[in-house]
Amino acid sequence: MEALGVSSVEYLKALSTLFSTQQDDDGDDEDCKNVAACAGLGPGHIGPPPKRDKEVSTVCGKEDSKDIWSEEEVGEGSQYDDPADPRPPPEYEVILKQSVGTEDLFLGLNRKDPSSMCCEAMLVKIKLPETEATDVVLDVKEKFLDLRTPKYKLGLHLPHPIHSQGGKAQFFSERGELEVTLPMKRPMDFINMP
Repeated sequence: MEALGVSSVEYLKALSTLFSTQQDDDGDDEDCKNVAACAGLGPGHIGPPPKRDKEVSTVCGKEDSKDIWSEEEVGEGSQYDDPADPRPPPEYEVILKQSVGTEDLFLGLNRKDPSSMCCEAMLVKIKLPETEATDVVLDVKEKFLDLRTPKYKLGLHLPHPIHSQGGKAQFFSERGELEVTLPMKRPMDFINMP
């Protein structure tokens, strides 16, 4: 009986060394012929072995740069945000426009509908009371409209990308209102507009 006990202790030592060598391997399942040896594997052993050497990737490609963000990560128009500027934003309204004719309205020949995908332009109406046309400074980017006057400041992120060079602005001094018409960029024009 004692001889049987010694042999079982030796058997357990051999089994424990087998387990430790199996866990030190890269997780090859071909060597797992024994069910007891495979029991030491877990969900972390599924898939390719983890990479030992980690590579640090730089966003901007410069290893010696101390920049926190690259230019692609900073949103358009964020350079105009100034929380210390006390000027209030004026009242404004964004209206989407489309050109429709009687064939669109009554017959539906051009497949236009009231959705924003069929709109060609964006009209931004900005109320600027007690402001002259010469006081208005307007800068329009693809997705951002920046308006500055002595009394008001507006930084507006546009809901759709626009063609910044094709827009027009008109100031109505009797109403104290600026209307900015901006043609929209739409990548699916060849489908939406015949």
